[in-house]
Formats: sequence, C-alpha cells, structure tokens
Amino acid sequence: MYLITVEGGDGSGKGLATRVVADVMRREFPFISVEVTGEPRREHPLGRLAIDAVRTRKITPEQEAGLFAADRVDHSHGWILPRLEQGMAIVSERNIHSSLVYQGIVGGAGIERVAHMNSAALVPDLCIWVDCDPEVALNRIKSGTLRAHSNKEEYFETTELQRKIRDGYRNLLSGEKEMPVPFDMGAIIGPILNEGTEDEFRRELKGVIRRFLHSRPSPVNVDIEIVDRNLLRTLIRNSDGQATLEGLGLEPTSSKEHWLAGKAPWRVINESQKEHESIMESVEEGERVDVPHHVLSHSISSVIGTLSLMGSADIRELRSSLGPVRTVSERHTQTIVKYLHERLGWIHQHRSLIGREAPRSQLRDEYRAMGLLSVAIWPLKDAIVKWKRDNPGTHLRFSMGQIVKSGHYPASVDSVIERLKILGCGNDSSEIPEDPEALVKWWTAS
Repeated sequence: MYLITVEGGDGSGKGLATRVVADVMRREFPFISVEVTGEPRREHPLGRLAIDAVRTRKITPEQEAGLFAADRVDHSHGWILPRLEQGMAIVSERNIHSSLVYQGIVGGAGIERVAHMNSAALVPDLCIWVDCDPEVALNRIKSGTLRAHSNKEEYFETTELQRKIRDGYRNLLSGEKEMPVPFDMGAIIGPILNEGTEDEFRRELKGVIRRFLHSRPSPVNVDIEIVDRNLLRTLIRNSDGQATLEGLGLEPTSSKEHWLAGKAPWRVINESQKEHESIMESVEEGERVDVPHHVLSHSISSVIGTLSLMGSADIRELRSSLGPVRTVSERHTQTIVKYLHERLGWIHQHRSLIGREAPRSQLRDEYRAMGLLSVAIWPLKDAIVKWKRDNPGTHLRFSMGQIVKSGHYPASVDSVIERLKILGCGNDSSEIPEDPEALVKWWTAS
C-alpha cells in the first residue's frame, strides 16, 4: 500500500536504514507483507545497463538518467504496483530522488528533465533522507564491510564528489529547489544524521516510520478501496480453502450465500446497535469501557467484519488479516475482542490447537450477518453514522435512500456495490445490486 524510499549519499547508512524501517513495519503494523528492494536493480537487465553505464562513464548524464528511468518505470509497474495493490508495503533503497540528485543536479542534466523521463514511475509515499559527513561516508565506502557488498569506490571515490552529492540532496530535499511534478506529492522526512552511534540512528528511524504510519496518510499510488477489496478476496479464498478440524474447536460457518438470513440490512444494523447500546447503558458509573458507541465505528467494524471471513483467529492472526485499511492497534484490538466476548457475547473464544497458549476468537453464526455487513458497507459506514446522528428521530431504513439521493457519496456508493459483488447480496432469492437505486432496494428489502 505504501512505497517508502530511503535516500542519501553513498556510505550514508541507507542499507541499515532500509533494514530498520522494514523491520519496524513488519513487527508493528498489519501489512500483508513488507518487501525490500532497491534501485537500480542489479538482478535485472535494465538495472545492470544503468549500473554499467555509470561504471564505464561512456555516456552523458542525461543518457544515464534515461537508463535509470527505464529500469524504474519497469520496476514500478511490473513489480512494485501489483504488491501495493495487494496491501503490501515496499521499502526501497534509492528511487527517483537519486536520479534527480545524481544525474539532474550533480550531472547537470536538470531536475525537470530527469523528472520528465521518470514521470510514468510511481511516487514514493515517504522519502526518508539519511545524511552524514562526506569524509565519514568515504571511509565507510573504503571499509572492508562495505567493500564486501559493492565496489562503489571506482565511480564515487572522491570527497569532493561526495560533497556535491550531499549538497544536491540538501538542495532538493530541504525545499531549496522546488520538487518537480509529480514527485511533489510524497512526504519527505530528514535529514536524519548518521554520525553518532548506531543505536541513536536506529532510534530516530523507528520514530520517523512510526509517526508516519500512525498518521494513516492516504497512499499516493493506489486506491485504498482497491487494496481492501483485494484483501477481502484473499480472506474469502483462504476461508474457502480452510479445512474443518474436528475436535479442535473449529466449526463450519453458515451459508455463504444466505448470510442475511432473510433480514433487511438496515434491520441487522439496527438490532446490533440496540444490543450494543443496552450493554453500554448497563455499565456502572465509574467503570471504564474503552469501546466506541456505534457498531459501525472503525474498530468494531474492522474486528467483526474480518472475523466474519475467518474460521477463527488469535489476536496476531486477526490483526494481520485486518490489513492496512482496516487496521486497529494491537491494544485496541484486544479491548474490542474482550468486549465482544465478555459483554456482548458476539464471539466465543477457545483453544483450537492442543498446547496453544493464545485463545482463538470466532464470530458466532447469529452475528455473521452484522460482520459481513460491516465490510460490505465499509465505504458508507461513516456516512450512515453521521446520517443517524443528524436524524435521530428518523428510521434507519431511510438512511441509504437519502444518502444516495444527496449525491455526496457517489464513489462510496459504487464501492459498496463492488464489495457486494465479492461478498454476495446475502439472500439467495435476491440479486446483487447493479446501480444506486438497486442498492437502496437491497438495503430495505427483507
């Protein structure tokens, strides 16, 4: 879902930074996967052409930029983009900003010209700029550790050149030079100085990536709705292929086609909300229950919606399956699961495998309709909650019609229809809605 790039001069610590950032993202955030890559691609013919061109120095900086751009565009659309659309995160050591600095500024080809060559490439969601003194960087390049991985000294061997590269990054990434379109769309954080201890460097990098991801920025290169639909398809495929393990606590789910069981969608939500409100009203004064007030809140919808597509899951499996769009913090996921289990009784917990310590949660059959509805109407859930808040005396059955009629949410309405094509309409005798009017009928029909 996000393309994170690490930039800086040679020997600045990009390789270490890439590993640290990827490790934090894998351990602390629910991406389907976090993949590490780099540019130019040494294992790809286009990348090797660019590397050889720099090594031999037989062509102009503009021609070099063209070779790097060819490798980058192919890398972007052939390898990176399909993974972003599946909910993965990519951490790349070097990307577009390297070409803008090395060929555009230092080489003199011009950043606008280099940007134009790369205009079909993906835009980094976040560029992490690492920096260090050129003499320190050159010593690293000459050291045995770095020498074991590359032979950079042969073409980036002078302190003078390293200073030009460092100044180029400063001019471009500090905002002194205007970032060319379309690469002005991504965020830039830095410089992160790598001249102290490795622990200090790691600590600052961890803080940077945590703050960025906790802010939940909209991805630059992919539509989050496309990402989440792909994740739903994956969950359904995994659920369809999951074997029932007799005697170990896994029970078969109810009919995948008839999940509404003849009820109108609005009624399912209305009844679920009344149950939730009844429990919340029974909480004694002074007792703290850290759960949202509406069943269509982000966290409750995420948890029950995801569980509705899984046989059962422990907290770790559940958070992994939430994906980056429906993500909920580990602590809050535990809070929601505990509330749904101990107070609402919508899920039950069991130990599905002998000797397994973590209990597994399973959504009860009678609440599966609410779970599937949560992910089906996900794009409109906030609009429905807002409508109810603004129209407290009006019946929920009228919400979808008025939301559609308002014309304020055309993309979200279309997205709900697309999700129903994945999940099914919920009733054997009904058809999946094809347009907004049919969606309103689906919402109100029993």
